[in-house]
Amino acid sequence: MYPETTNLLSERVTSLSSHSPKASRRGAWRIASDLPASFRYATQGLLYSFRSQRNFRIHVLIGVLVFSLAIWLKLAFIDLAVLVLTVTAVLVLELINTAIEAVVDLAIGRRFHPLARIAKDCAAAAVLVASISSLLIATLLLLPPFLFRIGF
Repeated sequence: MYPETTNLLSERVTSLSSHSPKASRRGAWRIASDLPASFRYATQGLLYSFRSQRNFRIHVLIGVLVFSLAIWLKLAFIDLAVLVLTVTAVLVLELINTAIEAVVDLAIGRRFHPLARIAKDCAAAAVLVASISSLLIATLLLLPPFLFRIGF
């Protein structure tokens, strides 16, 4: 290495390592203390996903239908709570999937990389597994009262 490059690197490493943990926590605390901004960012993420992700809209629609059916069937609160948890898990995983896809696209651009494919496929598989289990849970909770309600 050239001497001037070594000096620049050592100055950079020194300046990075001289930051105290307290200073970095102070900055994080300042950001976290602005609660309305945090909610705005979260709302922007929800709106982005709803506008741009077809599967997110499908999951929201199915969730609304499931909750409507559950209310019509007068399910017990514990059964409604289970449905809320399962539908929410699917929506949360869909949001994480969207974030992972965006980060991978940002990192690799339009190039193909097998690890990028694995990251995207695994994130999508997580949504698929949650969706299937949510469908099974909804069927187990909704089918018996539905059949009783229609007189079957």
